[in-house]
Formats: sequence, C-alpha cells, structure tokens
Amino acid sequence: MPQSANWNYPTAYRFGPGRVVETAEACTGLGIKNPLLVTDPGLAALPFVEAIMQSCRDAGLGIALFKDIKSNPTGENVDAGLAAFRAGDHDGVIALGGGSGLDAAKAVAVMARQSCSLWDLEDVGDNWKNADPDGIAPVLAIPTTAGTGSEVGRGSVITDQAAHVKKIIFHPAMMPQMVIADPELTLGLPKHITAATGMDALSHNLEAFCAPGYHPMARGIAIEGIRLIKEWLPQAVAQGSDIEARGQMLVASSMGATAFQRGLGAMHALAHPLGALYDAHHGLLNAILMPYVLTANRPSIEEELNHLAICLGLEDAEGFLAWVIELRREIGIPNSLAEIGIDAARAEQVGAMAVVDPSGATNPIEFTAEDYAVIFKKAVHGDA
Repeated sequence: MPQSANWNYPTAYRFGPGRVVETAEACTGLGIKNPLLVTDPGLAALPFVEAIMQSCRDAGLGIALFKDIKSNPTGENVDAGLAAFRAGDHDGVIALGGGSGLDAAKAVAVMARQSCSLWDLEDVGDNWKNADPDGIAPVLAIPTTAGTGSEVGRGSVITDQAAHVKKIIFHPAMMPQMVIADPELTLGLPKHITAATGMDALSHNLEAFCAPGYHPMARGIAIEGIRLIKEWLPQAVAQGSDIEARGQMLVASSMGATAFQRGLGAMHALAHPLGALYDAHHGLLNAILMPYVLTANRPSIEEELNHLAICLGLEDAEGFLAWVIELRREIGIPNSLAEIGIDAARAEQVGAMAVVDPSGATNPIEFTAEDYAVIFKKAVHGDA
C-alpha cells in the first residue's frame, strides 16, 4: 500500500495516514471559509476532532461543531443540523464519521439553502430536480469507518420517524467535492464495528457486482473491492492497529459506493426497513442477511458467482457461498437475526416495506413482499 496517493474517480480523493492535517487547506481549496463540522456525539468527544477544529481556526477559518446525530440519522437530526448551519451563516460542511455522520452531514449540505423539504428529495423518479443546485453547500468528507462509502456517494439514508421508514435522499451534487481518507482515524474502532462495517462494504461491492444492467466499470471496481475485503478484513478485525489493513479497507469501502452506481439489491431492501423498525446497525444487518439473500438470488446469479469465485481463487459459486459463511464466522458476525434480538413477528410488515424499497429495483430477481418475508424469516431463524 502506498503511504499516500491522490486521485479523482470521480471525487478528489486524498489517501494516506496522517492526511487529516490537510483539512483546513482542503477547505480553503474548496472555497469554504466558515465550515460546520458535522459528526456523531461519540466522535465529537475524541481529541482529534478538537485538533481538526483548532487547525481550521489557526488557518483563519470560522468553524463550529454539530454532533446531535443518532446511529440511524433521522429527519429531525438533519433539521437540527440545518438550523445550526443557517444560524452560523456557514458556507460548507466538513462531514466526519461513519455512515451516520456522513449521511447526516450530506443531507444538511444539500438542504443548506432550499425551499423544498428534505423528503421532497427522496430517491423516487426525478425528485432530485426539486432542489436548487445553487443552494447546495460544498462538502469535505472524512470517513472514520470502512463500510458505507458515503464519502463518495450521491445519497443519504435518513429515517423518517413519523413513517418508521428509511428513505434515500438523492441529488447528483450531494457527492462531496473532496475526501480525506486517513486510515489512522480508523485505528480505534472496536472489533465488532470493524467487522460490521467491513461486511457492509462487502455487501455494496457484491450487490453491485450481481445487479443486472450494463456497467462494466462498476463491475470491475466491485471485483477488486471484494478481493481487497477478502484479503484484508480478517486482518483488520484481528489486528486493529495494522495500518495497511485499515487503509485497504477504507479504499474497498469507497470502491463499494462507487460500484453501486450499478445498483444494490435485496440485502439493502431488507436492511433498510429492519434498521427503521429495530434501530439496528445497518452493516450488521447486511452481514447477517447476506447468505440468505445470496441463496434466494442464486438461480439468477450462479454465473456471476462462478466468475467471482475464479477471480478470488475460489472454485465455484458453492465455494464463494462457503467463503461468505466462513468469513462471517471468523470475524464474529451472528448467523441469525434472532441473535441480535429480532424475531419474525413483523415478517409481513418487513416484506411489505422491503418490496417498495428502491434498493430492490436492481435485485437480480424481482421478489414479492411474500418472498421478502420468507427470506427475512429464514434470516431470523438461521435457516439457510
């Protein structure tokens, strides 16, 4: 792994240990003079956050902190962040964190100077056209987990608490203008968070690879992302201080979010309602659901899994599925949803919510609500 590198694909991306010190300079380069740093309360208490803010002050930037974000960010969280943005007359956002912090920050930025509501930008049809592109604030993204890849994404997943539904807020200009990917910021992640977020990155790459439609660039990126995860996720979990493993996983995470321009699938179509109903960790949900969804999709993805297996040095589709199950076991992912306190009582509701989730539109098989309910119940009971 190189110590540091810069690239554009398509976001300007600064990668390497220690590069978070470039935050103030990066803001200046983006024309941001008074950023709002948006993160979660856990990160906000860590010394490096104050160090980032002090470096911005030393560079002559005005800066303030907003930290009132839940692990599954809500519309209310975004509204509060937006109020802070406007009250402080900010002109840009520093999005710092895992998926929750990054998604909430991007949602604040897209709504910075809009007259429409957040839900008017739900990823349905051409809703994104409801936003005035001139009213979107620039974003510098600094990921602290290797999972969602939200630092290179054009959407945010936000919970509508009134409807108990996770909604994807989308606009092409939501993609951050720059990313600082510093693996040193991920060194303190606990093993279970490293495992769950790493499996989230795998779910993005894998669903993008299996999605129908023609996008060879996304397909190629997904293969390499999966290969990196196969090689480095167990090491990142077992040896959290391994800076190379942490760095490779950061890149694999960004690759997943780049690849899923091709689409996602039933893992996410189920994980979104489960996250909304049970407030469970998104990456962990995808990790548990993964083999059950792959098995349900297998009639349509056998050829894809065979090809992927060859690329990864595995024998065939059966070998690939066996690897997924063994990886989950090795890094401590539960085998069933029941093990994290989710039962099958709401199977019908989960199926009805999953069938209308936008992520399911690019699943290899068009599942019905009943199909989703069946997959959900198998995942609850650990019935492969």
